[in-house]
Amino acid sequence: MEGPKLDVEVAGIRFLNPLILASGVADETGASMAEAVRMGAGGVVTKSLSLEPREGHPNPCVVEFPYGILNAMGLPNPGVRGYSDEVEEYLSTTRGSAPIIASVFGSSIEEYAMAAGAVKDLGVHAVEINGSCPNARGLGLQFGQDPLVIEDLVKEVKATVPIPVFFKLTPACSSIVDLAQAAQMGGADGLVAVNTMPAMKIDVRTRMPVLTNVTGGLSGPALRPVGVRCVYQIANSGKVHLPIIGAGGISTWEDALEYIMAGASAVQIGTAVTWGNLDVFSKIKEGMMTYMIEERIGRISDMVGSAKGVRS
Repeated sequence: MEGPKLDVEVAGIRFLNPLILASGVADETGASMAEAVRMGAGGVVTKSLSLEPREGHPNPCVVEFPYGILNAMGLPNPGVRGYSDEVEEYLSTTRGSAPIIASVFGSSIEEYAMAAGAVKDLGVHAVEINGSCPNARGLGLQFGQDPLVIEDLVKEVKATVPIPVFFKLTPACSSIVDLAQAAQMGGADGLVAVNTMPAMKIDVRTRMPVLTNVTGGLSGPALRPVGVRCVYQIANSGKVHLPIIGAGGISTWEDALEYIMAGASAVQIGTAVTWGNLDVFSKIKEGMMTYMIEERIGRISDMVGSAKGVRS
């Protein structure tokens, strides 16, 4: 008897399973991304790339909590050209077994589009617009909190590349549905929900912010209930009809299934990997398979959006 099917299709891209390595984690090299696939990831997202190299913020730029990580890395990257060898190594190592999505950003809509056009030439399968980074001034949230700007940004990127385009949404907003609608109006092929939440920590001895950048983005288990709520609201709004990739605080198979039941077709995993847990992919896969066998569910896609209604 055949076991449950974990393969999914998102915006025309087929993944052997719905577990994707999130941007900014274990994606410094093509080898590290390929290792994530070897450990069970169904796909990967590159670190966020800009046209030109960027150093990012000085230390301290990371704070760890029992419930997550606060980071203000500032989007350091070698630029699209400097990263091309890593994409090439990944593609040659994995031999097309797991799609690679390129995350891009810029200081203007034009720069976003140019970066997207440049990564398209590297052979990636899709583009993820990072319009919601909360810790790089002038390079994130101002592009991701205004629906009109989101629509224009997505339109410009879509006009530049022939491959699927995903927009990564911020949870720091009054209406996640309005932002998702704007991305849809711009022609996005899918959504990623959500990016990190703006936050900060103060050292009570020095009475100073711990991070050099003062604020950063909170990820990990503390973010998960927020992310699940955002996915659920988008999926059940009746206004947005795009596939959703859930992200935020996933470290167990139960966490992943929460997002899928809320309406996500796939999920991204980041902080759990940051904590030195690259085998999280195989563990989640095994847990989902066991659950599906117990519940007599044939395909993981059958559970997408299965959390419906209000508990009486």
